[in-house]
Amino acid sequence: MKAYDVKKGNVVEHNNGVYQVRDIERSSPQGRGGNVRFRFTMYSVPGGNKLDASFDGDDELREVEMTRRQATFSYMDGEAFVFLDDEDYTPYTLDRDALGDSAGYIVADLTGCYVQVIDDAPVALQLPQTVALEVVETPPELKGGTATKRPKPAKLSTGIEIMVPEYIANGERVLVNTTTGEFAGRAD
Repeated sequence: MKAYDVKKGNVVEHNNGVYQVRDIERSSPQGRGGNVRFRFTMYSVPGGNKLDASFDGDDELREVEMTRRQATFSYMDGEAFVFLDDEDYTPYTLDRDALGDSAGYIVADLTGCYVQVIDDAPVALQLPQTVALEVVETPPELKGGTATKRPKPAKLSTGIEIMVPEYIANGERVLVNTTTGEFAGRAD
């Protein structure tokens, strides 16, 4: 496929590796006869290492066939995370390296995940848009109720830290946007 046909989420071969395209920036040509260039932000599959690469619109990239299977996080096997296919309960094992930052959003019985499979091997995970996590450590709300609501750091049950509004207390469950890593509201 040509670089200009590549969409976010496509998986392509590049430099003898396999990468998923997460972001695409298009730059207009400078001067006449210049080619449109595309800058892809890609992550290696597996491994999740970030790579920025630029291509001309006509550059050929080989798309890699990848299937997405809806799965639920089941249990830890040592340092690896095991997900079970929602349809046929096939176990997919992904280690921490393959998950990268996603590991910080995985909680017991997390549903709505998609395991990405290439040649029957699980290689990456797509998380749900938001995940509910428990706040385990955050400073108390400052008294004196200033008009400005300053965000404060909060450590969550999986070990990641995010900024939350002042009114959030220890023990509360909050929604976190898995794409941006930002507070997305209180969880029910």
